Amino acid sequence: MGAAADERYLEYVVLGGSLIPPINFGIVEENLYRSGMPNELNFPFLEKLQLKTIVNLASEEPSQQFLNFVSDHNIDMVNLGGVGLSLSWKSMSEEVVLTAMDTILDTSTYPLLIMCHLGRHQTGTVVGCMRKLQRWNLTAVFEEYRSFAGSKVRLLSEQFIELFDTDLVRIPPNPPPWL
Repeated sequence: MGAAADERYLEYVVLGGSLIPPINFGIVEENLYRSGMPNELNFPFLEKLQLKTIVNLASEEPSQQFLNFVSDHNIDMVNLGGVGLSLSWKSMSEEVVLTAMDTILDTSTYPLLIMCHLGRHQTGTVVGCMRKLQRWNLTAVFEEYRSFAGSKVRLLSEQFIELFDTDLVRIPPNPPPWL
């Protein structure tokens, strides 16, 4: 599709009222969502969520259109993609997961979206650590991770989740009801 065709399709989708979720979108808990990096086609869908906060785990800079959308809708963006870069043999750093957890466990930031480039690995690792905090069975945690990772499962991400020490997570005085 050329640029003109893309623009016509975007107009059709927006004017037609279609709502298209971002790649790998999922509901994690009430008012807590996950996805890959949204594009312009996803903006009408995101508007319906009335997001207050986005935790961005992607190392790539979001598009200017997305940054404008976030600004126009007064959404707080917590950028963790370049924070505490892990060693090459680790899936992501403990520091990033703990910082993400601080935001996720603060219900004043809801509705909240956790995202990375494709919504697979970084997002899956953070959600997996959250599920471990919820005391999910490790098999169920990995099944959820794999359902979003598809054929691109990273064993190092699964190992990170398995070895993640939930005692390091600071539980706030008023935690979310799902915890």
